[in-house]
Amino acid sequence: MSSALAITNLLYRYAELMDAGDLEGVAALFARAKVKTGGGEVVEGAAPMLALWRAHVRLYPCGTPRTKHVITNPIVELDEEAGTATCRSYYTVFQATPDLPLQAICAGRYHDAFVRVEGIWNFSQRDYSLLDLIGDVSQHLLIPVAP
Repeated sequence: MSSALAITNLLYRYAELMDAGDLEGVAALFARAKVKTGGGEVVEGAAPMLALWRAHVRLYPCGTPRTKHVITNPIVELDEEAGTATCRSYYTVFQATPDLPLQAICAGRYHDAFVRVEGIWNFSQRDYSLLDLIGDVSQHLLIPVAP
C-alpha cells in the first residue's frame, strides 16, 4: 500500500470509529499525537484524548453519536526518507437523532501530521481548532461551542 493511501485510510478510519462510537479505538489512533483542541489546549496521547471525547461527545443508547463524519479533499505531502507527512483535508459532520432531522451540523478543516514507525503511519499532530461552519451541535456535543 502506498504511503498516501495509508495516510488517507487513517483519516477515514478516524471517521469510521468515531461514527461507530468506538471512542477507545479513536483514541488509540492518537496514541503518538499532540492534538490542539478548539479551545487552544494541547492534549497528548490516547488516554487524555479518550477522556476528552468521553467528556465532549454524546453517545446514544445505540452506542453511537448518530453522526457521519465525511472527510474530503485530502492533500497529502510526504517525506518518505524522513518518514513524515502532512495532510490538509475538509470535514463535514452529519447527524440525525430522534429530536434532530438529518442535517449537516458542522464543517471545517483538519491539519494533520504523521510519522512512520516501524513501517506503520501514525498520527503525530492534529489541529481541531479549524471549525469553519457550525450548525446545531447540541445533539452531538456535551459542551457549548461558540461559532
